[in-house]
Amino acid sequence: MSFIKYNPEDSVISSEIVTRGAWTNDNLTLTSFYTPDSDLGTTYNLDVYDSVDTTNLQFSLQYGNKFGTGYSALNGASSERTPSRITYGQYRSLIYSDENSSFTFGSITSTSFWALSIARARFKESIKPGSLTLKLKGSGSGLANLTLTDDSIVSGSITNFIGSNRYYNLISGSGGTAATSTNGVSGSYGLLFPDLGVILLNPKALSQASSSGGAGISESTGTSGYSIQSMFNAINTGSLFTLQSQETVSSRYFFTRVKNNDFNYTTNPTIINDSGSLLYDTLIDSPQTYITTVGMYNDNNELLGVAKLSRPLIKDFTKEALIRIKLDY
Repeated sequence: MSFIKYNPEDSVISSEIVTRGAWTNDNLTLTSFYTPDSDLGTTYNLDVYDSVDTTNLQFSLQYGNKFGTGYSALNGASSERTPSRITYGQYRSLIYSDENSSFTFGSITSTSFWALSIARARFKESIKPGSLTLKLKGSGSGLANLTLTDDSIVSGSITNFIGSNRYYNLISGSGGTAATSTNGVSGSYGLLFPDLGVILLNPKALSQASSSGGAGISESTGTSGYSIQSMFNAINTGSLFTLQSQETVSSRYFFTRVKNNDFNYTTNPTIINDSGSLLYDTLIDSPQTYITTVGMYNDNNELLGVAKLSRPLIKDFTKEALIRIKLDY
């Protein structure tokens, strides 16, 4: 077996951003929402799927509250240790990386939020800014349909950061295009953290009546866990969640150069008879081969990868070939 060593100029690296629909099978829009949890009033981490087949998780829904309201205590000895308070602390650590910061929506500080955590397999490297469209339909006082998007297109090249986490505000609109501004009393509708795959929704803004720019989505102050149920119902009834993922795919190209003097003689042992003579005399003076595969080896002659050609490539002393091999990672 003969080898050709790659030179530095025979390889080049290229990167491109690949955008796809975020949901199962690269679907752009999610219109069906299913959860196997039968009692939405007691769960504090609601997993949402696109069908009764719970193979592919789409996103999870949680409710966080600084003071722990909305749920009963997990332990009777500590009345403040509730699921909502734990959720609030988890997202505060994830986003702010400390235990003293407060969540701010626009200019308004809020002690609670709904969190939509997109499944990692869905958003891949990050959520594409400007791709979000989430339709909510309230069921309480001031019933209204409200469609949310992020303000990445509206804000242009301005990107906001909390620590190292970039974020965009949620506004009324779709596909990055604004419809109306929010009520200054209640702050923005929420925050999108594209690199974390997290959407935080502001209860103060969303619980407002339609006349004040809200959707009438109620937030519970009791211990029934009603808050997470009301948000799931708003998403399920709205039946429209559009999102795109994006990731940087790096490719390395290897240019395999086959000169006219190379690889003209086959190494297939079946062309030799028992006495060691060629079965086909024409191959003595006019050898000919068909290139079907390129094997890539390291310096120890260990096979690392195999590239298959789409069709056999004929090769003899009168022909040269340039085969481009692409490795994605």
